Amino acid sequence: MQKLRRTMLFVPGNNPGMLRDAYIYGADSIMIDLEDSVSINEKDAARLLVYNALRTIDYGETEVIVRVNGLNTPYGRDDYEAIVRAKPHAIRMPKTETAQDVVEADKLITEIEDTVGMEPGTVKIFAAIESAGGVLNAKEIAVASKRLIGIALGAEDFVTSLKTTRSLEGIELLTARSLILFAARAAGIDAVDTVFSDVNDEEGFRNEVKLIKQLGFDGKSIINPRQIKIVNEVYTPTNEEIFKSQRIIEASAEAEEKGSGVISLNGRMIDKPIVERARRVLALAEAAKVKLN
Repeated sequence: MQKLRRTMLFVPGNNPGMLRDAYIYGADSIMIDLEDSVSINEKDAARLLVYNALRTIDYGETEVIVRVNGLNTPYGRDDYEAIVRAKPHAIRMPKTETAQDVVEADKLITEIEDTVGMEPGTVKIFAAIESAGGVLNAKEIAVASKRLIGIALGAEDFVTSLKTTRSLEGIELLTARSLILFAARAAGIDAVDTVFSDVNDEEGFRNEVKLIKQLGFDGKSIINPRQIKIVNEVYTPTNEEIFKSQRIIEASAEAEEKGSGVISLNGRMIDKPIVERARRVLALAEAAKVKLN
């Protein structure tokens, strides 16, 4: 079944109430943050809080990812040592600049898994790319580890590295989005877009979600549960798309049974890329538990 990552909800690692309730909102993934949303004075307390939350709270089918501090900070190694032992689905690396950053994280996770007798490869990696250098290295980052399940754009630091600011149109992000997406697709991993910070601008948010879906992103990082419904509405296949895809798959199966290399539906030729897209639509519909009306 297709793993959905339409929505990745940020959850501050120093907020007990949000840690307890994060999974009830219906996000495909929750991303518990020990980095930017936690002040220096709270780093140790937040790490312990998140460790205990992961050990005691049943998050059900929701994917749990923890954004740790970088290994180039005083808090990074302690974060890895604690969080890997708590067995989240993945560690989210912040500010990933090079493939070597991923290699070092992989090595440390492997050492911790080995120390505690955990099955190798249990904890995956999701890398956030947040600078011009990181974007240019996206291709190498995306294939740096077998643990890597996805890469994401972090826009605020990225636009700062470009010496510009974010606009509603997002023209300053187009190249970065494209390069990150290309790298992810070439590597066979997921690509998740950056946050949209104005939670009151629902129209602007919906337009941006439509844009990144059209570009090919698997989903979007979000900062408020109110944004989940909009993302899901944009990403979930419609009844018309599902029905059309079913007909394409049926026509493909009929052609195969007849030993024909030509697939035709309603007088139109259907080639392999169209069949592959139809399979993806049906896989997404199944993962989203969509039922035809």
